[in-house]
Amino acid sequence: MPPKTKFTREEIVEAAFEVAKEEGFSRITARSVANRLNSSVAPIYVNFKTIEELTQAVVKRVFALSEELLAKQKGNNLFENIGKASLEFARDYPVLFRELVLKPNPYMASYEETEKVMVDALKKNADMKDWSMEERRRLFLKMRIFQLGLSAMVANGHVPSWLDDQESEKLLKETGEQLLLAEQIKRKEDRK
Repeated sequence: MPPKTKFTREEIVEAAFEVAKEEGFSRITARSVANRLNSSVAPIYVNFKTIEELTQAVVKRVFALSEELLAKQKGNNLFENIGKASLEFARDYPVLFRELVLKPNPYMASYEETEKVMVDALKKNADMKDWSMEERRRLFLKMRIFQLGLSAMVANGHVPSWLDDQESEKLLKETGEQLLLAEQIKRKEDRK
């Protein structure tokens, strides 16, 4: 059967996503995507002006996937859901996790943008409604350090054998609760 000559943008993005998922964003080339499609490079350049444009479309697809993972979480609060989604993403897409989180890249929002959204969201939590911005910011940073560290361990296969998926999520939740409790105790002591 001769190779298919016409491909939609979506089919090309999906092929490039598969390359990135297995080998990283830098491995998205016209040739690697064409090989996935069993075609020449022509359909890629018919649909995308540059490989960077195609890579940006793949990054957009990865972020949409991340949003889907977040939306399906059933935790008690936003931070727990973000942590669970991060663990799932690291477990299911370790190469993409390392590419986006562990390496410098132009694709991720700055830390300050992420921090602002999360610190504002924490203000809505009943336990933190009267906390200062600085108190919420410090708690968020502590939680994020743990969540990203655990997710990096998952993505790199560095978790102990006894720490399965459920135990990882349980550990994430317990640590978040402990950090919150520790901050609450610290606040009370500081007010004395």
